[in-house]
Amino acid sequence: MRPYVICHMLCSIDGRIITENWKPFKGVELYEQTGGKHENANAWFCGRVTMEQHFAAELPDLSGFEKIQDKTDFIADTKADSYAIALDASGKLGWDSNDLDGDRLIVVLTEKVTPEYLGYLQSKGISYLFGGATAVDLSPILTKLQQHFNINKIMLEGGGGVNGSFHAAGLIDEFSILYYPVADGTSTATFNDTGLLTTESIPYKNLKLTHLQQLTDDVVWLKYKVLK
Repeated sequence: MRPYVICHMLCSIDGRIITENWKPFKGVELYEQTGGKHENANAWFCGRVTMEQHFAAELPDLSGFEKIQDKTDFIADTKADSYAIALDASGKLGWDSNDLDGDRLIVVLTEKVTPEYLGYLQSKGISYLFGGATAVDLSPILTKLQQHFNINKIMLEGGGGVNGSFHAAGLIDEFSILYYPVADGTSTATFNDTGLLTTESIPYKNLKLTHLQQLTDDVVWLKYKVLK
């Protein structure tokens, strides 16, 4: 048993997700509005880079925090209505609190993290889960998220590396993509970067179109179910 995972992203018509050169850019409100239409999603999931750009704080000096040597999961709060999940394998992100815009924070780590960083997270009441020794295995993480926090539907919101890791592991159930009317043409990140040279090792790659809608500002919203 694991949560249902919806990859919800906004990109150019050639799949790029770095929006800083798209001028004028008016897609943020549409992205949030369409994301809110996925009923019963009680968590959202982002990688370190996305969290660092938009949500994380500066990491303080950790020397004064308790050294937690035990590399086991820490469950601080299982009663929240909604959660924000950050994949931060080595423990690089700082946080002001255990709350992100009303969502309770959960951090996904590997055993590479320092004992001081674990003490820092515990001091702020931030739950954390271990996904492996040096790299995160996403499948057991999803199982833990459902078992410990009753998370049944996750909005996977990038970046491209995290989305690609979910896709390569066959863990995405649905794609919800907003195509912005710009042909980016750069070599920046796409919404689904697996890093693989071929798709042969991806368990699920065929899709069924379930929704097609033209929104304002010539944005097109497509939803696909992953066929398994």
